[in-house]
Amino acid sequence: MGARHVTVAVSNPADPQRRWERLFPVDSAAIDCMAPAMHVHAIGTLPRNKRTYELAQGTEIITDIRVAMVELMGKVVGATIAFGHDDTMPILARTAFESLGFQFDEGQKLKRTSVVRLKFRAGDTNWILELQNAHGT
Repeated sequence: MGARHVTVAVSNPADPQRRWERLFPVDSAAIDCMAPAMHVHAIGTLPRNKRTYELAQGTEIITDIRVAMVELMGKVVGATIAFGHDDTMPILARTAFESLGFQFDEGQKLKRTSVVRLKFRAGDTNWILELQNAHGT
């Protein structure tokens, strides 16, 4: 597939016919997807919660979020969508594209995978320690 931009559709989980489609940049560093709020509202998806995000330049923003359906090349998954400003460029985040069965290869090209990884690689335990430290366990 070789693209850093892919066509993605975002739809309302309660009414999948209500959808918005656009070319999304793929961001392997992003945890949640982002879309302009006006388009997310237009498909009838209203905010459910708020989340604080750190942007690439280090600034923090607080924005509305909601789970919506994200579709890429015929595959669909529920993903957290951050409601960006109306002029925000959408983002397809790592959690969404990996859940859809895609990953970056060695040449940094997005490609389909035969399986979705459900286990952590050997030695990939730093997140467990960070979580324990954060919760004082």
